Amino acid sequence: MSGKVVVVTGASSGFGKLTASELARRGHTVVAAMRDVAGRNSRVRDELVEKAEGRALQVLEMDVADEQSVNAAIADVIRQHGRVDALVNNAGMMPVGVTEAYTVKDIEAQFAVNFFGAVRTDRAVLPHMRAAGGGVLIHVTSLMGRVVFPFFGVYSASKFALEALAEAYRYELSSFGVDSVIVEPGPFPSNLLPSSPEPSDQAVLKTYGDVAAIPGQIKEHSNDGNDPQNPPQPQRVANAIAHLVEATERRPLRTVVMPEGMDFGVQRLNEAVAPIQNDLLRALGMASMI
Repeated sequence: MSGKVVVVTGASSGFGKLTASELARRGHTVVAAMRDVAGRNSRVRDELVEKAEGRALQVLEMDVADEQSVNAAIADVIRQHGRVDALVNNAGMMPVGVTEAYTVKDIEAQFAVNFFGAVRTDRAVLPHMRAAGGGVLIHVTSLMGRVVFPFFGVYSASKFALEALAEAYRYELSSFGVDSVIVEPGPFPSNLLPSSPEPSDQAVLKTYGDVAAIPGQIKEHSNDGNDPQNPPQPQRVANAIAHLVEATERRPLRTVVMPEGMDFGVQRLNEAVAPIQNDLLRALGMASMI
């Protein structure tokens, strides 16, 4: 297997960091994209490069919420490597709070990363992938891109939107040899909950009484369910993404990755919805896109 050129967004922590290291270990040329490379993430940059042990891994400045930053970073990758074979849209944030208390400005800031961040990076790489006649867009969503938990409404909304975007690309890009796929992780440990943005509308929060305290309790007890004898393994998400990067045949649209022993019904939901979606495409005369 020849190595591929892979861009991973949000590579400063969590799934992105694990994925960048795993892909480098497997011999791919990895561009680990993140913000503030020379500042607060300089330590992560050095750690990733050191862990790569001389393999082809570079850390590149990219803010997915800034279109100019995205376009400049992808142009740099093309100048250096001539192509992008795979893009892993992993950058994201997870607001946990009373949904009504998030203002429009709060939600726009979150969508700027979780949804429009992927729009920007997809659009930056797609002309190159279509011209090359191949490539894969990997969109990291969540089980909450398929099911809804209270107090995660803003996060779920962004992930539902990302799922729709990724699926539409799946069909529209099929004739170009470009895959668009979705990875739906379960509740693995990450820095998303601890760094959850708080809602801005304190006046609304006050009207919710005791209910307003529940999101804080969720964050405080987020690791209570972890079994020390059988800890969650977020590396499984990185392995699943690497498998999709390396696939030689058309990839499945959705890949569910849950901690051992957990089942939120997402796989069953996917299996139930797929035939309906495929029947719709057939009825529209678009069966070739399935």
